[in-house]
Amino acid sequence: MVPSSPLLRCVCVRKAFPGVLALDDVSLTVEAGTIHALVGENGAGKSTLIKILAGAHRLDAGCVEIDGRNVDISGARDAEHHGIAVVYQELNLVRDLSVAENIFLGRWPTIPKTRLIDFSQLHRSATSLLASLGIDLPPKTPVGELTVARQQMVEIAHALSLDARILILDEPSAVLTPHELEALFTLVRDLRARGVGIIYISHRLDEIFDLADLVTVLRDGEHISTRPIAEVDRNRLIAEMVGRELTDEFPSRDCPIGEALLTVDRLSAGHRFRNASFAVRAGEVLGVTGLVGSGRSSLLKTIFGAVRATSGKVCAGDAVGPFKSPRQAMAAGIACLPEDRKQEGLLLQRSVRENATLANLSAYADAGILSSRRERGATSDLMRELRIKAVSTESTVNTLSGGNQQKVLLARWMDRPHRIVLFDEPTRGIDVGAKYEIYSLINRLAGEGVAVVMVSSELPEVIGMSDRIAVMHEGAITGILDNRQRQATQEQIMRLASGEVCANDS
Repeated sequence: MVPSSPLLRCVCVRKAFPGVLALDDVSLTVEAGTIHALVGENGAGKSTLIKILAGAHRLDAGCVEIDGRNVDISGARDAEHHGIAVVYQELNLVRDLSVAENIFLGRWPTIPKTRLIDFSQLHRSATSLLASLGIDLPPKTPVGELTVARQQMVEIAHALSLDARILILDEPSAVLTPHELEALFTLVRDLRARGVGIIYISHRLDEIFDLADLVTVLRDGEHISTRPIAEVDRNRLIAEMVGRELTDEFPSRDCPIGEALLTVDRLSAGHRFRNASFAVRAGEVLGVTGLVGSGRSSLLKTIFGAVRATSGKVCAGDAVGPFKSPRQAMAAGIACLPEDRKQEGLLLQRSVRENATLANLSAYADAGILSSRRERGATSDLMRELRIKAVSTESTVNTLSGGNQQKVLLARWMDRPHRIVLFDEPTRGIDVGAKYEIYSLINRLAGEGVAVVMVSSELPEVIGMSDRIAVMHEGAITGILDNRQRQATQEQIMRLASGEVCANDS
């Protein structure tokens, strides 16, 4: 009996852009009914390979086979014809249209002769498809009213409405809560059981070990390995991704703890959070965690003056708040790196230079006229210091990897005086090697006597980086755990985050 051909094969794929060899002789096989993880640092070639399969890029050499037959994917319609669908991290939905309209976008049924949309048929088809996938969504609901997790379900339903047999999920879990993540995993496993071949891309290695059947590692555009997940351990996977041994995911920090630089006293911001009290000392990293909606990000924004406080006090050295604007907080020596660096932090179409000097423009101006030469000199120094990988100071930020974008944001604050740095999800969407560099920079700040507050939803990160951990539940700090000996556990944190216990020992 002749064995059946794999669902998808990429054979010796090569793709080059001006000055960059993005993929060099890369091969990948996806069998029906399997979850194949694709991992690697930013710039490893994952996105380029996806875009070739989606029809956004043409390969330069090699071939793509579906069911053993060589296929030409010259556009999105070709990919759809061959049963390939991609759900990107940046969701492609029309927010003002309904769930049903988005699922069948461009293929709405019409009433014969009138050519009017047959909404009854549209809603029936959407209801049937959603039910078959075990997704409980009202088909008439505007997509803009849904959570990100439920919007993602709509994207997946849209892909499968096209009879997709190969589903590519690009960082699907980046903004999901644990409960939402489990719902996604349930759906992905169900699709695997139905014979769909799934390529799953994530920087979160726990997900890879939880979900995948096989894992392929790319590095610098080259295929490094493909193995069953049962034959891989975490340290080996990390070493293959970054090309070197990382003895510890979290670099050690040994610096003295000094005086309190930031004091928050019974701070409240309406319904967002209430009565938050803690102090952060020089050389200390205070982790803040909790479930989505617990108020952790609002707390940082209020300290920074981006959200108006309704009561309480913030003291940063001699400056007393709450601060009414980020400008006041900056004058008090507070820096803030927001959770959504693309929407709230960076000017993506502007250069590294313009982004890095944005918070300190007066230092480069004479009589109100900016000196680009001085900006370039300072930015070049910051790029060397922070190891920012960019062609030049004039490279636009949207061409950089996530890790380098985060470094540009950090460079902005290192370019001006600061004693307190607030990080909100500092490693979201960043690969494991770049994470280590960001952690090292956080440790460096602490070693220089800066007080650091770090909000994170990743519990291993919180435990691995924090001296103390403040846990929030429904707008209140339910406990502050001393973690100087790295003895806090995920179980302790989750009990506090769920409101099961309240043991504030600050």
